[in-house]
Amino acid sequence: MTEADVQVQPKRKGLTRRQKRRLSRGVQYAVFVAAVLAFAVTADWGRLQNQFAQVDIARQMFPEVITLALKNTVLYTLSGFVVGLVLGMVVALMRLSSVGPYRWLAGVYIEIFRGLPALLIFIFVGVAVPLAFPGTEIPGGTYGKVAIALGLVSAAYMAETIRAGIQAVPKGQTEAARSLGFSAARAMVSIIIPQAFRIILPPLTNELVLLFKDSSLVLFLGVTLEERELSKYGRDLASTTANSTPILVAGLCYLLVTIPLSYVVRRMESKAQEAIR
Repeated sequence: MTEADVQVQPKRKGLTRRQKRRLSRGVQYAVFVAAVLAFAVTADWGRLQNQFAQVDIARQMFPEVITLALKNTVLYTLSGFVVGLVLGMVVALMRLSSVGPYRWLAGVYIEIFRGLPALLIFIFVGVAVPLAFPGTEIPGGTYGKVAIALGLVSAAYMAETIRAGIQAVPKGQTEAARSLGFSAARAMVSIIIPQAFRIILPPLTNELVLLFKDSSLVLFLGVTLEERELSKYGRDLASTTANSTPILVAGLCYLLVTIPLSYVVRRMESKAQEAIR
């Protein structure tokens, strides 16, 4: 057999796709470790501890930071979520309505309140409403104002989420309900909406996390000492003590709620994906 009869396989040049992925991952890990080491070496830990980790100051915040600040934050969040959920449901149904003006009004509402910063909505509720309606007070005082402000903001996002969930329910469910004698309204309430909520539960829970953080804007409404939430409470104590430890403690209290909620969202999303498979 001559050399011409032997087929020489060309040698593969360069790295394989798997090797490139491993190399890229290794470079990313190395950059991350280098950044962490650089921060650990160059940071002035003594000054950071003096400014953010004074145990005596942190100890003085308890139990009030939980029984007052965290409690108010949770109340503000839940009230805003309930208002936003109810209003968002109404707007979503208007968005799906066969009546043109309803769809137009719902679309305008969603575009306006999704486009405006939440801060402007709080200022509008706290300043513009009393000026427009002199002598009229929102029921519930600060709690009512926060519920309306957060509800107006969250309803615009929830409406689109609810609408998508309703449209994700197979049309056969509606046809089956109508064939059993259900009216359109009863089929929507009894059959479609419950199934839609099982679909949209993860994004709604994620919206609850966002509202929990947005509740810090309550300070622009002007609150009393008994109505302070975590951010306001931490800033007031930081000004009093000339130290930032209260702000760090307030941040940890936020994480005490948001991290478990985020974990719940991820679990629900993974279960939903498994159900689809």
